[in-house]
Amino acid sequence: MARMEDVLDVYARPFDRTRPVVCMDEKPYQLLAHARDPIPAAPGRDRREDSEYIRHGSCAIFVWIEPLAGHRRVDARSRRTRRDWAQEIDHLLTVDYPDAESVVLVMDNLNTHTLGSLYETFEPVKAHRLAARLEIHHTPNHGSWLNIAEIELAALTRQCLDRRIEDLDVLNHELAAWQDTVNADQRQVDWHFTTGEARTRLRHLYPEY
Repeated sequence: MARMEDVLDVYARPFDRTRPVVCMDEKPYQLLAHARDPIPAAPGRDRREDSEYIRHGSCAIFVWIEPLAGHRRVDARSRRTRRDWAQEIDHLLTVDYPDAESVVLVMDNLNTHTLGSLYETFEPVKAHRLAARLEIHHTPNHGSWLNIAEIELAALTRQCLDRRIEDLDVLNHELAAWQDTVNADQRQVDWHFTTGEARTRLRHLYPEY
């Protein structure tokens, strides 16, 4: 319960440009090619594609969203190692939010999502500088629904990944197009579920005294 209430308290904070709240999530994605060319759509007939496909490996899609600003960044990497996460954090702090005092980061508690990953990737001075600008809040076990980035991943999957994509560069091009379109709308996330509501609606999860 402590982790859930901690994340809910973070979501209740007012917008602060100097300490933006950012949520991140990642998902594996399989790069697939058509075994046979699809048959284009025609009047009275939908596009047809063979159920057989060719595997072109896998990758990891990273999603970063600042809910109160309505800003998203999405990209794909060939792997999801500790080094990949650390490099994403470097981009977050030095490119996305270079002027922020710190970034309040909400994410799942995966084994790659640790400050140790920074020290395994960068020399100690840089790793310490990056770590000092992070305020990390992990979602609880079995509580990934609290991660707003997971909601964005679901939307991304429906709107952009509902087809076969065989190449990492093509995938990143498609992700960038989706990101730019959604960011242009400045669609913010209005989170309503509060700590008080959790204590009422999820009271069966709390210990009894």
